[in-house]
Parts: sequence; C-alpha cells; structure tokens
Amino acid sequence: MRKLADDVYLLGGFPPSAINVYLVGDVLIDAATRQAQGRIERQLSDSDLSAHALTHVHPDHQGASHRICTDRDIPLWCGEHDVAAMEVAGSVTPPKAPAAVRRFQERFWVGPPHPVARALREGDEVAGFTVLETPGHTAGHIAFWRQSDRVLIAGDVINTINVFTGLPGLHEPPAIFTTDPATNRASIRKIAALEPALVCVGHGGPLRNPAKLGAFAAKLAS
Repeated sequence: MRKLADDVYLLGGFPPSAINVYLVGDVLIDAATRQAQGRIERQLSDSDLSAHALTHVHPDHQGASHRICTDRDIPLWCGEHDVAAMEVAGSVTPPKAPAAVRRFQERFWVGPPHPVARALREGDEVAGFTVLETPGHTAGHIAFWRQSDRVLIAGDVINTINVFTGLPGLHEPPAIFTTDPATNRASIRKIAALEPALVCVGHGGPLRNPAKLGAFAAKLAS
C-alpha cells in the first residue's frame, strides 16, 4: 500500500492505478472487480476494518464488495441513490455500454448483490471525511472530502488517465459508462470549486494540482 496523506492509502493493483482501491482510516473505499478480491484481502491482512464504502456501484468498484463484507463481517455503505443497484441482481452494469461490454463485465467483473447497511447522503461523516453527493456518472455517486488538508476521494467524477488507452491526462468519465454526462460535469465543477490539494480518483494517479483541475472544469460544456 502507498500512503498518499494522513490515514489515506492506495492499495496496489495491476496495472498500477488502473482501478483504484483506498484504505481511509479503518474504512475500505471501493473494491475494484470480482477478480481483485484476493489481492485486496492480502494487502489488508493486518488491517482491522470497520466498514466498506463505495463511491458508486459499477462493476469495477463493487466487484469484490460482497466477499469482503461477508468475510470480514463489516457493513456496506453507498450513496442512497445507488442502493437499489447494489442490492438487486443485474442492476450494476452501465445501461448505455455496448452489449458486448456488459456481457464481459457480468462474466468477469460484477460482484453479487449485497445488503446496504447505510445509505450515505450529503454531509454524512465517514472516517473523518464528509460525504459529497456528486451524481452523474451514476445517480448515487458520492465523493469524500476532508477540509482540514483538502483531500478528496473523488471516485469516477473525473479520471486522470484515458481509461481506454491508459495515457495520463484529465478526462470526464466515458459517456457510455455515465448515466448523465451533463450532471457529472456539474459535479466536476462542484469538486473543482473546493480547490482540493489532493484528488484521489478511481482511474489514474493522484492529482495534486488544484489549478489544473479548476482550468479543466472551467472549459467544460454546460
């Protein structure tokens, strides 16, 4: 695991930074795909977890959630408008994605449904972070914000790599995986207005340049 800030760690993955999982205090944030369960568990073997929280319910974030919550006997939390997707089988794959992509995700990435113990809303507290509602990529997408050192766990509101090529750079999440791109752009502007000193994303390396994020947000269409 790599320490990014006080009580914020990025778990190792392969390829590095392609699909990110974070340990924040004693809360696991996101859980990659179903195939990642073993490598996540190995890295957390010496960590006591109190809960597992999701930025959003997509196959590359909830894939190992059921197994981890069951094996560790910990509760699962997610944004209130993503609860139904997490709890109902067949609701996780992005509906606008091509059929072949959905079939691949269902076969290799999607984790089983799991009961959500806590529906997270704007202003809730998780491991010293404040929940921000950042919808668009999914209806219930959330981010986690710590004002004291301006650290943001942003999920897929923004990517710091091109998810198709792996090349670095700021990008909106692909439209084929995003429920409402215009609403997601509003969420990008919302997080940019905070001027975060560190942005931890779902795909790509950490961003430590608030001016770069601000400039990117300012150029977005409405």
